Amino acid sequence: MKITDIKPYPVWIGHRNQTIVKVETDEEIYGLGEPGFSSRELAVAGVIKHFREFLIGCDPRNPAALWQEMYRSHYFEGGRVLTAAMSAIDIALYDIMAKSLGVPVYQLLGGKQRDFIPCFATCEMPSTEALIANARLLLDSGWNVIRSNWAHTHEGDVYEPRESLALSAERLVALREAIGSGPVLGIDFHHRLSVAEAASFCQRIPSGTLDFLEEPIRDETPEAYESLRTMTDVPFAIGEEFASKWQFAPYIERGITNFARLDLCNVGGFTEAMKVAGMAETHYIDLMPHNPLGPICTAATVHLAAAVPNFAWLEHRVSPTETLEPNFDLYPQQLQAEGSRIYVPDTPGLGVDFNEELAKEKPFEFWEAPHPRRLDGSRTNW
Repeated sequence: MKITDIKPYPVWIGHRNQTIVKVETDEEIYGLGEPGFSSRELAVAGVIKHFREFLIGCDPRNPAALWQEMYRSHYFEGGRVLTAAMSAIDIALYDIMAKSLGVPVYQLLGGKQRDFIPCFATCEMPSTEALIANARLLLDSGWNVIRSNWAHTHEGDVYEPRESLALSAERLVALREAIGSGPVLGIDFHHRLSVAEAASFCQRIPSGTLDFLEEPIRDETPEAYESLRTMTDVPFAIGEEFASKWQFAPYIERGITNFARLDLCNVGGFTEAMKVAGMAETHYIDLMPHNPLGPICTAATVHLAAAVPNFAWLEHRVSPTETLEPNFDLYPQQLQAEGSRIYVPDTPGLGVDFNEELAKEKPFEFWEAPHPRRLDGSRTNW
């Protein structure tokens, strides 16, 4: 079997673009993948076109060897743009290999360790009352792991960290009192805080209020997270931005994170994700994957989650409080949740397909993530 073509389709879906990558073979078996580097899709598609030049003619059933060739084929190895492209191709290669054998992808990863994948849902906090109402709606619908986003204190792109953290802490304390100690509760600050601000936030909430604090600060400096680790007892969920096992290594080996927020579509696909999962397992750290993209990312992550022993919850953006467009016209075959669970499929490959002719017709649209600024006009993190 040989690769005959690799086609990236960056297309506008809903409120932003998704990139579908199709790897074709000479045996009429094709695989699908998805990169996770949102808002810079054309850069990723460009890298995929570069990889295409030397991957055509290769055996797609050697994903580990092709991963090494993609990673080491340039002097300036690594980086999120490159590994996002590698991730999409790697996922598609596993899809091909599983289809050629007539088995689900998780069989190639060691087999199934669970029958369904537990998920967590996200809710906004426009007010204390709305936050509590959203959480109760989720609980009544069978969701017992709830993540909140930060509180907004200004309209538009203005963001003041101190104001937001104070209000977020106040509302989360009220939420915990309202729903009791049973449900799992976390918050995602989307790396918007400094070490001092994150510590101040944690110190404003009683111990036991939060089960996880996701991405409170940026990840470039592990020592900054180590400093924050000494100032709070709240478990950290870190890693959605990481593009390799090397980026994960200090956070796992030095006990900085408690949940690995691995993004299968950024970290390097199945080939790299399984290595991160094994590293995390040796330190008793569960995966809590990042999953904000499309049906290909969801399906691939479900197969990963089915195959590893150390798994907590999967981010799923379709719930009573948040519904991303499933787009059945473009993805006529896709995995769907039953309440807060996604049952592990037994179909060959990933269990996802797409309408290529429709993808060819769909436009790409330039989209920018917000560029937040503070009241004094300075820029801050999105």
